[in-house]
Amino acid sequence: MTVRKAWIVATAAAGTGLAFVMLLVVGVYMVAGNLANGIGGGAVGLAKGAVPAAYQSLVQKWGNLCGAINPALLAAQLYQESGFNPNAKSPAAAEGIAQFIPGTWATHGVDGDGDGDRDVWDPNDAIPSAASYDCKLASYVKDAPGNQTENMLAAYNAGAYAVIKYGGVPPYKETQNYVKTITTLEKSFARPVDRVDPSKQAAAAIYYAQKKLGTPYLWGGNGTADQGGRFDCSGLTKAAYESVGVTLPRVANDQYNAGAHPSRSELLPGDLVFFSDNLTDSRTIRHVGIYVGGGYMIDAPRTGAVIRFDPIDTPDYFGATRVTEDGAKALPTSV
Repeated sequence: MTVRKAWIVATAAAGTGLAFVMLLVVGVYMVAGNLANGIGGGAVGLAKGAVPAAYQSLVQKWGNLCGAINPALLAAQLYQESGFNPNAKSPAAAEGIAQFIPGTWATHGVDGDGDGDRDVWDPNDAIPSAASYDCKLASYVKDAPGNQTENMLAAYNAGAYAVIKYGGVPPYKETQNYVKTITTLEKSFARPVDRVDPSKQAAAAIYYAQKKLGTPYLWGGNGTADQGGRFDCSGLTKAAYESVGVTLPRVANDQYNAGAHPSRSELLPGDLVFFSDNLTDSRTIRHVGIYVGGGYMIDAPRTGAVIRFDPIDTPDYFGATRVTEDGAKALPTSV
């Protein structure tokens, strides 16, 4: 069934109130689809709340240390490495928010806050050290052909010698995937300066969610048969996008990083909308829904409620994400 036919079926099957909302969705979505293509480039800062407030000024400052990096790229690296967890430790003994291994830290760790020590567990040292290390790698490969930032990321993963040897990103699958992951994830931390295009899968994702209206909420629900087809909020959004081939993380605060962040005035049907009691930190997001237009979303609200339409303009509205396939693929499976 085509997306257009899906909308016709959905509208015909709905009651009067639902039909009105769905017609609104169709109109907004079709207008959006007629706009010129292209995602705005030239990001000059961090998207609202994309980085925890405790680290935002550090990432903004040190993300401008050299031309090979920017605040959004640095944020993407920190999120990919540790999920902004300053106490993270990997099985490979990588430590802290930037996941330095001891040998690399011994050589490249810096005293970012000027307190006389270099502490890998202190973000005030580790974040400046991550930026400094990126810029050092960029200087090692500055004469290699190709994109300076991509070469720097490749050097981070495979070593500067490999980048110099191959004249750019080396033909290693792991390295190529690493470069693509970080540069894709970067977009979800950048503040867009132009209109963000709608997802091609948005209408079908809404159609999936619309079919679940009236289903009782279940904490931890993924819609499986043994759960009676019930969902919680992020289970519903995950299933809706999975129905169109886009795999999102399970929890809402990770789903926030699955694409760029349109402003409230730029929302289009299919955007994920998020809610939090702390409007400065995306890691505190506690609820998500799928925007359908006209100031409404489809969501699974809470225990005792059913999947329904709810307004989005509430005091705890955090922001939105326009899901992209590449953006979803770039997200770590666990942080």
